[in-house]
Amino acid sequence: MASSPLSIVLPARNEAAAVGTTVAAIVARYPQAEVLVVDDGSSDETAQVALAAGAKVVSHPYSKGNGAAIKTGARAAVGNVIIFMDADGQHDPADIPRLLAKLEEGYDMVVGARVRGSQASVGRSLANRFYNWLASYMTGHKVEDLTSGFRAVRADNFREFLYLLPNGFSYPTTSTMAFFRAGYSVAYLPIQAGKRIGKSHIHPLKDGARFLLIIFRIGTLYSPLKLFAPVALLLFLLATGWYGYTLLEQGRFTNMSALLYTGGVVTFMMGLISEQITALMFKDRG
Repeated sequence: MASSPLSIVLPARNEAAAVGTTVAAIVARYPQAEVLVVDDGSSDETAQVALAAGAKVVSHPYSKGNGAAIKTGARAAVGNVIIFMDADGQHDPADIPRLLAKLEEGYDMVVGARVRGSQASVGRSLANRFYNWLASYMTGHKVEDLTSGFRAVRADNFREFLYLLPNGFSYPTTSTMAFFRAGYSVAYLPIQAGKRIGKSHIHPLKDGARFLLIIFRIGTLYSPLKLFAPVALLLFLLATGWYGYTLLEQGRFTNMSALLYTGGVVTFMMGLISEQITALMFKDRG
């Protein structure tokens, strides 16, 4: 990928302890690449340390979120190819050549898939396995790591979906599903993620709500009917089963059966409407 200008974007908030080492390792390996640190309203010396290590720095006046930092970096990057990676030391710059080599094979996005044991906790590991299974079901493609933030993308393709990306932590989920929906090619390469330096910005109490939001985001960004139709079918089967039971036992059609049938129809119709909305969201923006 030497013929294509390369930008390496690192979103960072209060990562002064790690960002200098990470940037220095990247600059040593890719002295000609643009290394861009997006300082997301840090209260420590993140920006100064990154500058001293050889990075360009774009700063937010206040914290807007990891996804917002990714969008700022994507807009500011000059390279035809962008590498996104964490500034906290989890991602090894030595893996960048492997991502670029895979991208050179004709892919539009290459994701560093964390191998077993790379997750920060058992809970997050189980959650990510569920995300991967659900995303694989929705797309019909094997998704090995839906939430990895270490990825190489073709800049023009990635910028097509900036308007879809949330400002929070689920930008990897959204961008991956958007690439699949648009028919772009996505590949995965196994990586070993290291232990982060410093304190994580993810709060366990918020993860439950974020878990549910990501599930619905996966569904609504790719094929909502695949998510809604099974629920509608389940409600229909429950309604039919309950109707059969009450017909035999009481000889009548009950309100519960009516409610379940109605819920099935409404759920299915919501899926159809969501399909149309999703199609409009991904309409060619010219």
